[in-house]
Amino acid sequence: MIPAIPDALPPLPKRSVGMWLRGDWHMHCRHSTDSTNNPQSRIIGFAERLGFDYLVITDHDVHVHGAVAQHTWADPEYRSDKLLLFYGAELTAPRGHVNILSPEPYNHQRIFDARNARDWHLLELKQELGVHWSANHPNHKNHYGFSWDLADSVEIWNTSIWPKNMISVRMWDDQLLSGRMIGARGGSDAHHGIPDDPALIVPQTIEGSANYVGTPTTWIFANDRTKPAILAALKAGRASVSSNPYNPRVEFYADIAGNGQFDMMMGDNARPTGAPVTFEVRLVGGGIAGAAYQVRVIKNRGELATMVTDAASRSVRFTDTPLPGERSYYRVEVEGPQAPYPEVPNSMAQSLNMVALSNPIYFNYDPNF
Repeated sequence: MIPAIPDALPPLPKRSVGMWLRGDWHMHCRHSTDSTNNPQSRIIGFAERLGFDYLVITDHDVHVHGAVAQHTWADPEYRSDKLLLFYGAELTAPRGHVNILSPEPYNHQRIFDARNARDWHLLELKQELGVHWSANHPNHKNHYGFSWDLADSVEIWNTSIWPKNMISVRMWDDQLLSGRMIGARGGSDAHHGIPDDPALIVPQTIEGSANYVGTPTTWIFANDRTKPAILAALKAGRASVSSNPYNPRVEFYADIAGNGQFDMMMGDNARPTGAPVTFEVRLVGGGIAGAAYQVRVIKNRGELATMVTDAASRSVRFTDTPLPGERSYYRVEVEGPQAPYPEVPNSMAQSLNMVALSNPIYFNYDPNF
């Protein structure tokens, strides 16, 4: 079915209540056989010290024949009084890798056993179990080969190495242009722990010295600090991604009513009026004091504009007119100096000048497609 422009759209949600929460959606501990020096207590303790809000450890299910509940989840170290810990695993199948995410334990064995089933059977199983299906690193060697109709979100920034993600972002743009509303996230996909002794850190080694918790960091705007609210916001695309937790969070808003009030944010979808819409990009927290950041605006897979933030306000505004008879989306990418990440000292060089990116703001999208 080709998505049509809907006759009517739900009203925009009110933004008076909500909070930004940060975390990492893709981690491996010692229960993945290709992980080293990375027990759960090490990962969780690290995230707690950095003030993260949520985390999930997604071990490879193929390493334990699908029995993640008896390994990763049953590990007494999988607990925290500070973090919201999700339940999940990385479905590791011939057609690619998928992070299965849930607020509470679910029957992952059934998903593992059905990993080679037809996509429509997997869709039925996903819906029955009530889990979130997130496409992992779609362009990497373990590419995403399942139907995009299964995906609730997509990992467009995997590990601290930014260049390896550029084609994944293009693939996401392709899906957005086709009419799909797919929330984007990051995930460090870290497999190895950083040595306790800084003298043992090898600069040439990516894993363990340049890629760990928060490279990248995914910021979620959730209605409240609960796991269901966070997953709902991820699916809705109310999220942005920063290369590390010390870089600024990018927030993206639009004033569709033309009254000076920004009534749309990332993930929102509205019918355009035919009048110009004012957009605002804000960089919040972190970063380099006084630095100028370059903001690239992407509209319908093409570059619409490039601007530089004001050093004082750390924001930019632009105006464009989404047409009433067409479907369109806008998102932004932010480049500039990398904020140091002292706990993961070699991550900055891997991310180059890519600092952050946003999810889209949509116009005339069919939310049921």
